[in-house]
Amino acid sequence: MAAFLNHIQEALRQFEPASAIDILIIGAIIFLALLLMRGTTGVQLLRGVVILLLVAVGLVRFFDLKVLEWLMRNSFPAILIAIPIIFQPEIRRFLERLGRTGRFGWGVRPSYDAVLDVVIESAESLSRQRHGGLFVLERETGLEEYADTGIRLDATASAELLQGLFYPNSALHDGAVILRGNRVVAASCTLPLSARLSRGHLGTRHRAALGITEHTDCVSIVISEETGEISVAASGRMISRLDGARLGGILKGLFAAAALGGAEAGGLRKLFR
Repeated sequence: MAAFLNHIQEALRQFEPASAIDILIIGAIIFLALLLMRGTTGVQLLRGVVILLLVAVGLVRFFDLKVLEWLMRNSFPAILIAIPIIFQPEIRRFLERLGRTGRFGWGVRPSYDAVLDVVIESAESLSRQRHGGLFVLERETGLEEYADTGIRLDATASAELLQGLFYPNSALHDGAVILRGNRVVAASCTLPLSARLSRGHLGTRHRAALGITEHTDCVSIVISEETGEISVAASGRMISRLDGARLGGILKGLFAAAALGGAEAGGLRKLFR
């Protein structure tokens, strides 16, 4: 303990005004980088890397593992090379946003309380008309990289807009519509396809609806063009053959579980495990 206190006192004696500026600049850079990474799957990847490093450092300190300590010390240059490769999409987006003026994605995402009824109404209408559709509702994991593959709209969600986007032969009817709160972020977006096949086979739209939930924590609603069947996917699982009432119960259970009874909310979560 005495050695530790002496170390702190020595560090404080070396502290100068320039050191405070260094700390503020480094802190600002880290904060800005995390802020610009918000809304991407890179945040979860970064979290996993940090947890792995903390566990490794803890093992080295607690058990005095010489080989692991040597490996960590000598792998630093390799880590510097690996970071740009692993986080290439996030770094590219970071630089692109720096080149824009006044667009850094500030603010807190709105809730889905006002837009769920719009999505349910749109899904029912598309189902009746046998128009295919795919809605993706963003949750904690951001979908910016997928929104970048489509056409940016940044429009207020309405039943007329959502139904019009999937009108047959319209310019944006292919791909997915991504929603964030009560805003339509982008349309005609390309999503990763699921490699899993359920019930014998899945069409491209259903595979995309399932695939995006395997990569993120979003919720997707897909309407079959052939049968008009409504399905909802979350956590890599899909529930099909839904009507408007059941779709509404599932969506509101996923996005507003606090408003439901504990047993009902827990039952909804188990459906997607």
